[in-house]
Amino acid sequence: MKILLTGATGGLGFRTLERLIENPRVEKIIATGRTIRPTHFVEHHKVDYQLGHLEDADFVSKLVEQADYIVHAAALSSPWGKYVEFEKANVFTMNNLINTAKKQSIKRFVYVSTPSLYFNGQDRFNVKESDPLPTAFVNAYSKTKYEAELALEKSAIPYVTLRPRALIGRGDTVIMPRLIRAFEEGKLKIIGDGKNIVDLTSLANVADSIELALFVGDAGLNQIYNITNGEPVKLWETVEKVLSLLGYEMNKKKVPYQMVKLVSQLMELKAKATSYQEPALTTYGVGVLAKSFTMDISKAKTLLGYSPKVSTDEAIEEFVSWYREVNG
Repeated sequence: MKILLTGATGGLGFRTLERLIENPRVEKIIATGRTIRPTHFVEHHKVDYQLGHLEDADFVSKLVEQADYIVHAAALSSPWGKYVEFEKANVFTMNNLINTAKKQSIKRFVYVSTPSLYFNGQDRFNVKESDPLPTAFVNAYSKTKYEAELALEKSAIPYVTLRPRALIGRGDTVIMPRLIRAFEEGKLKIIGDGKNIVDLTSLANVADSIELALFVGDAGLNQIYNITNGEPVKLWETVEKVLSLLGYEMNKKKVPYQMVKLVSQLMELKAKATSYQEPALTTYGVGVLAKSFTMDISKAKTLLGYSPKVSTDEAIEEFVSWYREVNG
């Protein structure tokens, strides 16, 4: 089995590399990304790094020609930005991969999508893959990820789409590091009552779900799966725990959700009217920090054989240990 892994130089990418090289059925992994970071690098005879841009159809063609399976984990992921930028990074790149995959008779395509397309600004619990999506997506990221899902679904290539929620653990450069930076800059405050419950997902568990998707039988193919740790937590208690393990004491001051939401909306309007630079607050970002959000993973358990192996506490501990090591 020869696998093309996009986004291989990111947090999930390098954890997936670590997992797949241990599988005896995997012969080679073509690992692609834009730049290699020493903290996210895997040196192994099965891994062949080939850096470039997935918007380049010729580059994508050369990558796909070397593989018989594709894991697409690369994306432009941000709560803010112009649609055309996300379309180029998330939709055009998917089309490039699909077009070449059809020519090369790729056996299976595993796509890492996002549960942000479920977001509607309200508390949501036990969201299922079959639940209706919002009539309008919260941002261009969510919209283009869904468009990429649809493109894959219509391609006739055997596929598995994963929607992992809030990735944490060793290698996380997004969720916890952003919250830590906000704390260090004196900007981190509890939005709302601080009792909101959310799902988090260990990077190790997502890597596990990717491996399962590559080998699942026909009954599990051509499906979309929610992926989480399956143990919802109180978000702000978890953030406080991370900060405490790093030797910080979190400010427990609360600010009203509606007030912060209004400020974020005004900031977004100003950004759209001027430089379009990402504002300090976005409606989506505020909602993520203030609203409860959990997902049902029973489908992944039943059809994919998924069972979370790394707990949230274990993922937090490995993140803190890694973060200390990386940041001295």
